[in-house]
Amino acid sequence: MAEFSFSISSFPLPLPSPPPPPPPPAVPSDGDLLRSLLRLSREISLFDVPCPLLCRFFSSLTRKSKILCILFEELLQDPTWNASDLPRSASLCLREILVVLQRFKALLGDCSARSRMRLLLQIDSIGNDFHELTLDLSTLLDILPLPDLHLTDDVRDLVDLLRRQCRRSNPAVDPKDDALRYEILFMIREIEQEVVPDLSRLTSIFEQLGFDGTRSCRNEIECLEREIGDRVSEKWTPAMIALVGVVRYAKCVLYGASTPTSDSSAGKLSFAESDPLVPPDFRCPISLELMRDPVVVASGQTYDGHSITRWIAAGHSACPMSGQALSHTNLVPNRALRNLISAWCREQNVTFYGFDSNKGEPPSAICTNKAALEAARMTATFLVKKLASSQSTELANRVVHELRLLAKTGSENRAFVAEAGAIPLLLPFLSSEDSTLQLNAVTALLNLSILEANKKRIMHAEGGIDDLIHVLASGATWCSKENAAATLLSLSTIHAYRRRLGRNQRVVTELVALARKGPASAKKDALAAILSLAGDRENIAHLVECGVVESALEAVSSTEVTEEAVAVLAALAKRGGATAVMKSDGSISKLVGVMRRGSDWSKENAAAALVLLCRREGAAAVSELSRIPGIEWVIWELTGSGTVRGRRKAAALGRIYRRWLAAVEEADRMVRFSPASISSSATTAQS
Repeated sequence: MAEFSFSISSFPLPLPSPPPPPPPPAVPSDGDLLRSLLRLSREISLFDVPCPLLCRFFSSLTRKSKILCILFEELLQDPTWNASDLPRSASLCLREILVVLQRFKALLGDCSARSRMRLLLQIDSIGNDFHELTLDLSTLLDILPLPDLHLTDDVRDLVDLLRRQCRRSNPAVDPKDDALRYEILFMIREIEQEVVPDLSRLTSIFEQLGFDGTRSCRNEIECLEREIGDRVSEKWTPAMIALVGVVRYAKCVLYGASTPTSDSSAGKLSFAESDPLVPPDFRCPISLELMRDPVVVASGQTYDGHSITRWIAAGHSACPMSGQALSHTNLVPNRALRNLISAWCREQNVTFYGFDSNKGEPPSAICTNKAALEAARMTATFLVKKLASSQSTELANRVVHELRLLAKTGSENRAFVAEAGAIPLLLPFLSSEDSTLQLNAVTALLNLSILEANKKRIMHAEGGIDDLIHVLASGATWCSKENAAATLLSLSTIHAYRRRLGRNQRVVTELVALARKGPASAKKDALAAILSLAGDRENIAHLVECGVVESALEAVSSTEVTEEAVAVLAALAKRGGATAVMKSDGSISKLVGVMRRGSDWSKENAAAALVLLCRREGAAAVSELSRIPGIEWVIWELTGSGTVRGRRKAAALGRIYRRWLAAVEEADRMVRFSPASISSSATTAQS
């Protein structure tokens, strides 16, 4: 049997002893406990009733909290408990009462944050929550050892009264509230059957719910939309969706159209939310709306899933932004961007109806809810009739503002507004001397133009394009001009309209002027509209004649609109404008500068434009490119770190450049070793 030897060195060193566990959290003293109870009961007693529906629950809890305040004040004033702790049974019971009061406060806060319509729909469960917490409080008061607390007779009588009140708690809903809920649900069913709500009945319902004007209705709509987006109640979601339309209709019928607060609040709503401002990266390049389902196409560009699906279904085979042919039509969800958009919406208190795999499909019922659609149709019809009969600028401005808000909220509403006859009524206001009215009118048209059927209505309306040109040229504010340019961009997404607008010299001239002189946001929309017009080859010559190349090259130097300007140059070079771009002074050096310092999209478009210039203009373009210091490094860097398309274009540019260098070297060699060159060299040597 083998022998084993042991030594101290054969054993591993002992591991260091683990750090001592952290000390347990300090338990608040009884004095701190009583002060917390007093503070909490006072806060509960001062809660404002957010809705008449909750008066019974809030007033009952307020009375109970005031009695508790008296109890806790009595205990805090007793010198006995300042010198020593409370009896253990009393201390434990009071700590449980503190938990119940905290739950009461949380319930009150939740009720205050809910929409009034949702409170009415869920009044049963709310009453049950109040009832269960009241019973918990009753149980704790029953076991609270009052004789050990040395209370005065008056306070003990009040606590006994509080016990009896808690025992009488009843979860039953007030019959008036139940009748009101039934009446609203019945009204929703009537609206589904296209029955217009009776005005007196609608007035009674809204008075019972505590609505007193457009502001309270607007707050209710925003709250309902937020709750629908958060899916707080799957059971009541269809009714809540319908009630958004009902409240919007009632707001207009009962209290009149909203008054615009200021010019700054009347910016683009559907294309670029002005309050808050939607980041450009969060907008779909096709619809210019906030992306709900961002997806990536084969070219690497990101679009909203609904918009790009319709684009492809219409027979388009190229990327709308880059013009690059799509190798396939697969759409890859851009989950990282979607998460960023969702987080931004939460921060800005914007409703976000997006796809979430954890919650199933997005709430498509919003688009199919019969009552919501009929309520929206009634609202649009009412507002258009009001606009047709308006006699004052102030009233017209309010109605146009309301139509603009309605056209913001979805394609169905845009269809209802247009079908009611709003577009011919809005066009005259584009020439209004009132800057706010003009801005509201052009923004309403912009929002309406997102729907494809409405593009035809605007294009074929008498004087429609002329009125938009008037705003471009003589708009009262830059925002009006910007929205007019965005409207033309929206109209130009239809191929036939793109060609028609591109042939209109006034359209192109005013867009070029806006791209040169406007602020950054206006330049963006003007260049985007020009880029869309450049999608038709027949428009290129006219665009070049109107100075598009020069204005785009000027805009390249502005960091805010570099992407749009470079995309315009690439589109011109691709469809017949390469010579014009090449002839403009500094065009190649500016494009190389964008390849050095631009964004990823700017770099890939700059590389694409240079490839087109080199292929179409040949040696002249490559020769000028070769004279730019460090061009080899710029190409090499983009080849290694650019986007997929950017790397491909940089590689193509590198091949063109290397072939040109090889051709130049070969030409030099042929010249050096030609017979004439050799004879001349020999003669020189002999002499």
